[in-house]
Amino acid sequence: MPPVGQPVKRPGPPGLLGRTYLPSILKGMWITLRHMFRPKVTMQYPEERWQVPENYRGLPALVRDDQGRVKCVACFLCEYVCPPKAIHIEAQEIDTGVEKGPRVFDINMLRCIMCGYCEEVCPEQAIFLTPEYTTVGLSRKEMIYDKERLLKMGGTRTDPIKKWSRLTRSGAQAPGMTGAGRDAAR
Repeated sequence: MPPVGQPVKRPGPPGLLGRTYLPSILKGMWITLRHMFRPKVTMQYPEERWQVPENYRGLPALVRDDQGRVKCVACFLCEYVCPPKAIHIEAQEIDTGVEKGPRVFDINMLRCIMCGYCEEVCPEQAIFLTPEYTTVGLSRKEMIYDKERLLKMGGTRTDPIKKWSRLTRSGAQAPGMTGAGRDAAR
Protein backbone atom coordinates (compact mmCIF):
# COMPACT_ATOMS: atom_id res chain seq x y z
CA MET A 1 0.00 0.00 0.00
CA PRO A 2 1.51 3.34 -0.99
CA PRO A 3 1.86 6.03 1.73
CA VAL A 4 -0.98 8.52 1.90
CA GLY A 5 -0.29 12.26 2.12
CA GLN A 6 2.88 14.23 1.66
CA PRO A 7 6.16 13.59 3.41
CA VAL A 8 7.13 15.95 6.22
CA LYS A 9 9.70 18.48 5.14
CA ARG A 10 12.45 18.69 7.73
CA PRO A 11 14.36 21.93 8.23
CA GLY A 12 17.96 21.90 7.09
CA PRO A 13 20.90 22.57 9.36
CA PRO A 14 21.12 26.19 10.56
CA GLY A 15 23.41 28.49 8.66
CA LEU A 16 26.23 30.54 10.10
CA LEU A 17 23.89 33.33 11.25
CA GLY A 18 21.52 30.83 12.87
CA ARG A 19 24.32 29.18 14.83
CA THR A 20 25.26 32.51 16.46
CA TYR A 21 21.74 32.92 17.95
CA LEU A 22 21.80 36.52 16.71
CA PRO A 23 18.31 36.34 15.10
CA SER A 24 16.80 35.06 18.38
CA ILE A 25 18.51 37.77 20.42
CA LEU A 26 17.34 40.50 18.03
CA LYS A 27 13.77 39.12 18.09
CA GLY A 28 13.73 39.18 21.90
CA MET A 29 15.09 42.73 22.00
CA TRP A 30 12.42 43.83 19.48
CA ILE A 31 9.65 42.40 21.72
CA THR A 32 11.13 44.22 24.74
CA LEU A 33 11.37 47.48 22.80
CA ARG A 34 7.75 47.17 21.69
CA HIS A 35 6.55 46.67 25.28
CA MET A 36 8.51 49.67 26.55
CA PHE A 37 6.29 52.11 24.68
CA ARG A 38 2.92 50.52 25.43
CA PRO A 39 0.73 51.90 28.26
CA LYS A 40 1.60 50.41 31.65
CA VAL A 41 -0.88 48.10 33.36
CA THR A 42 0.73 48.01 36.81
CA MET A 43 -1.81 48.35 39.62
CA GLN A 44 -0.93 50.63 42.55
CA TYR A 45 -2.09 48.05 45.11
CA PRO A 46 -3.12 49.80 48.30
CA GLU A 47 -4.98 52.54 46.44
CA GLU A 48 -6.26 50.39 43.57
CA ARG A 49 -7.79 47.03 44.36
CA TRP A 50 -8.38 44.10 42.08
CA GLN A 51 -12.05 43.57 41.18
CA VAL A 52 -12.73 39.95 42.12
CA PRO A 53 -15.17 37.91 40.02
CA GLU A 54 -18.46 36.70 41.52
CA ASN A 55 -17.27 33.12 41.95
CA TYR A 56 -13.90 34.03 43.53
CA ARG A 57 -12.91 31.84 46.49
CA GLY A 58 -10.91 33.79 49.05
CA LEU A 59 -10.47 33.44 52.79
CA PRO A 60 -12.84 31.16 54.73
CA ALA A 61 -15.09 32.65 57.43
CA LEU A 62 -17.71 31.42 59.90
CA VAL A 63 -21.21 32.89 59.89
CA ARG A 64 -24.01 33.45 62.38
CA ASP A 65 -27.69 32.85 61.71
CA ASP A 66 -30.28 35.63 61.73
CA GLN A 67 -30.73 35.24 65.52
CA GLY A 68 -27.02 35.76 66.23
CA ARG A 69 -26.16 32.13 66.97
CA VAL A 70 -23.06 30.46 65.54
CA LYS A 71 -24.27 28.12 62.79
CA CYS A 72 -21.37 25.67 63.25
CA VAL A 73 -22.34 22.49 65.12
CA ALA A 74 -18.77 21.19 65.49
CA CYS A 75 -19.33 18.11 63.33
CA PHE A 76 -15.60 18.08 62.42
CA LEU A 77 -16.29 17.42 58.72
CA CYS A 78 -14.41 20.52 57.59
CA GLU A 79 -11.44 19.59 59.78
CA TYR A 80 -11.47 16.05 58.37
CA VAL A 81 -11.74 17.07 54.69
CA CYS A 82 -9.17 19.92 54.78
CA PRO A 83 -6.21 18.77 52.61
CA PRO A 84 -3.47 20.78 54.40
CA LYS A 85 -5.07 20.22 57.85
CA ALA A 86 -5.44 23.97 58.45
CA ILE A 87 -8.62 23.73 60.57
CA HIS A 88 -8.65 22.87 64.29
CA ILE A 89 -11.97 22.44 66.17
CA GLU A 90 -12.78 21.65 69.80
CA ALA A 91 -16.44 21.01 70.62
CA GLN A 92 -18.60 22.01 73.58
CA GLU A 93 -22.24 21.67 74.55
CA ILE A 94 -24.36 24.73 73.88
CA ASP A 95 -27.29 25.96 75.94
CA THR A 96 -30.02 25.15 73.40
CA GLY A 97 -29.85 21.44 74.19
CA VAL A 98 -30.10 20.63 70.51
CA GLU A 99 -26.52 20.34 69.34
CA LYS A 100 -22.95 21.00 70.23
CA GLY A 101 -20.98 23.97 69.06
CA PRO A 102 -17.35 24.95 68.65
CA ARG A 103 -15.47 26.09 71.73
CA VAL A 104 -12.34 26.54 69.61
CA PHE A 105 -12.43 27.01 65.84
CA ASP A 106 -9.04 27.99 64.41
CA ILE A 107 -7.92 28.23 60.80
CA ASN A 108 -4.23 28.51 60.05
CA MET A 109 -4.22 30.89 57.08
CA LEU A 110 -0.59 30.05 56.31
CA ARG A 111 -1.72 26.52 55.51
CA CYS A 112 -5.13 27.26 53.98
CA ILE A 113 -5.16 26.78 50.21
CA MET A 114 -8.69 28.21 49.72
CA CYS A 115 -9.85 25.04 47.99
CA GLY A 116 -13.46 25.31 49.17
CA TYR A 117 -13.79 21.74 50.47
CA CYS A 118 -14.80 23.02 53.91
CA GLU A 119 -17.65 25.05 52.37
CA GLU A 120 -18.85 22.13 50.26
CA VAL A 121 -18.87 19.58 53.07
CA CYS A 122 -20.52 21.75 55.77
CA PRO A 123 -24.05 20.40 56.46
CA GLU A 124 -25.11 23.58 58.29
CA GLN A 125 -23.79 26.13 55.76
CA ALA A 126 -21.69 27.61 58.55
CA ILE A 127 -18.44 28.24 56.69
CA PHE A 128 -18.11 30.25 53.49
CA LEU A 129 -15.27 31.45 51.33
CA THR A 130 -15.32 35.23 51.25
CA PRO A 131 -14.10 37.46 48.41
CA GLU A 132 -11.36 38.77 50.75
CA TYR A 133 -7.90 37.84 49.54
CA THR A 134 -5.48 39.80 51.73
CA THR A 135 -3.92 38.12 54.72
CA VAL A 136 -1.50 40.23 56.69
CA GLY A 137 0.39 39.23 59.80
CA LEU A 138 3.70 40.02 61.40
CA SER A 139 4.05 36.63 63.05
CA ARG A 140 2.82 33.08 62.61
CA LYS A 141 0.54 33.47 65.62
CA GLU A 142 -1.30 36.37 63.96
CA MET A 143 -2.01 34.18 60.93
CA ILE A 144 -4.04 31.70 62.97
CA TYR A 145 -7.56 33.12 62.84
CA ASP A 146 -9.66 32.24 65.89
CA LYS A 147 -13.43 31.79 66.09
CA GLU A 148 -14.20 35.44 66.92
CA ARG A 149 -12.13 36.78 64.04
CA LEU A 150 -13.71 34.29 61.62
CA LEU A 151 -17.21 35.25 62.81
CA LYS A 152 -16.38 38.93 62.39
CA MET A 153 -15.22 38.26 58.81
CA GLY A 154 -18.29 36.15 57.96
CA GLY A 155 -21.04 38.25 59.49
CA THR A 156 -24.65 37.08 59.43
CA ARG A 157 -26.43 34.97 56.84
CA THR A 158 -30.08 34.09 56.89
CA ASP A 159 -30.83 30.43 57.37
CA PRO A 160 -33.17 29.28 54.57
CA ILE A 161 -33.83 25.89 56.17
CA LYS A 162 -34.44 26.84 59.85
CA LYS A 163 -34.45 23.19 60.84
CA TRP A 164 -33.73 23.90 64.49
CA SER A 165 -36.49 26.45 65.00
CA ARG A 166 -39.05 23.80 66.00
CA LEU A 167 -36.61 22.30 68.51
CA THR A 168 -35.56 25.51 70.23
CA ARG A 169 -38.94 27.18 70.77
CA SER A 170 -38.82 28.52 74.31
CA GLY A 171 -36.20 25.93 75.28
CA ALA A 172 -38.63 23.02 74.93
CA GLN A 173 -38.01 19.97 72.82
CA ALA A 174 -40.31 18.85 70.04
CA PRO A 175 -42.85 16.12 70.81
CA GLY A 176 -41.39 12.67 70.56
CA MET A 177 -37.84 13.84 71.24
CA THR A 178 -36.38 12.32 74.37
CA GLY A 179 -32.85 13.64 74.12
CA ALA A 180 -29.95 14.15 71.84
CA GLY A 181 -27.08 11.93 70.80
CA ARG A 182 -26.93 8.15 71.11
CA ASP A 183 -29.55 7.97 73.86
CA ALA A 184 -32.20 9.38 71.51
CA ALA A 185 -31.59 6.59 68.99
CA ARG A 186 -32.16 3.80 71.53
